[in-house]
Amino acid sequence: MQEAQGAYVWDLDGDRYIDYVMAWGPLVLGHGDPRVLSAVSEVAKKMQVVGTGHALEYRAAEAVLEAVPHGERLLWSNTGTEAVQVALRLARAVTGRRRVLKFAKSYHGWHDTVYAGMSEDDCDRPASPGGPGQSTSVLDDLVVARFNDVQLAERLLSESVERDIAAVLVDPVMSNAGVEAPSPQFLSTLRTLCDRHGVVLIFDEVIAGFRIARGGAAEKYGVLPDLSVFGKAMAGGFTQSAVVGRAELVDQVTSGVVHAGTFNANPIALAAVEATMRVLTDPAVYALLEQTSSQFEALVGGALGSSPDFGRFNRVGSLLQYVPAGGATGLHGTGGLWTAILEGMLRQGFLFMPSGKVFISTAHTTADVEATAEALDQLLRKL
Repeated sequence: MQEAQGAYVWDLDGDRYIDYVMAWGPLVLGHGDPRVLSAVSEVAKKMQVVGTGHALEYRAAEAVLEAVPHGERLLWSNTGTEAVQVALRLARAVTGRRRVLKFAKSYHGWHDTVYAGMSEDDCDRPASPGGPGQSTSVLDDLVVARFNDVQLAERLLSESVERDIAAVLVDPVMSNAGVEAPSPQFLSTLRTLCDRHGVVLIFDEVIAGFRIARGGAAEKYGVLPDLSVFGKAMAGGFTQSAVVGRAELVDQVTSGVVHAGTFNANPIALAAVEATMRVLTDPAVYALLEQTSSQFEALVGGALGSSPDFGRFNRVGSLLQYVPAGGATGLHGTGGLWTAILEGMLRQGFLFMPSGKVFISTAHTTADVEATAEALDQLLRKL
């Protein structure tokens, strides 16, 4: 691509596409929101990275903490992968344990310690690495459960001392594994079990956070984790992440827990955070996201609904996932009819992800959705 604005991107030939990739999710306000770019431009004229404290460190932090129900303290980092590692370090330090309970097929970054257990075959057995080149020696630190399987979670966490479990790491929406929403009792049960067995509950909200609600999963589902990990959605797509949560956990960085990084709180990214979080205080943002996403589900999903062989969309707020008929979704690619849809829609000027995830922004219009539905309907008739 050579240009991006609002809901659209332009390729090197100058062809325009309606973009449903949205930089893999964080562009809740679309590309190049002027309110975010204006704040970044002003700061960029003054300082880029300084290696000392600056006012945006706490101004941006206060804007995030105001939004997050369980937010008492915040640590800045750069990427979701980094922030997950920081959160796990905090959990291990406070519990004195080393292992992490995660859920099969969930993605928590590319680091060796968590990019594993990507199949339900790994549940309650040694986790297999997610790809070649990973160190297998760290995989003993993982215990793998099944999302929404309350009984398995109860059994594994009841053995948390014997299994040396320090933390439960969960994407509350399974954003990268079919956009599966939590069952009514699943997250609350995890909260109860973690309290009972002295385990730290961590929500990985790099995808869902600030997209499904201003206060993230804690606001939407009413369950407060000990820590949440947020990503670049809070910065309008600029490179920034954070660990947010209970003071007694986060404050460990003042007493020996190492958290380092030259760019952790760089002024340009934090200007974007402060500006984005200010925009997200307006309830109209989430009302518009819900309206447009509902239209997409009804119209574009309706085109799929013309045949049981075409599959369907799962939706949680402005996050959607194509689910093939009788098939499964994948982190790096979704099979079935989706490959043909992906290629056919690309030729007509609509950009989707190989995984089948769809991200709606406030920049998408009803006209965009209607055009998408019409193009898909025509494509499916040919297929």
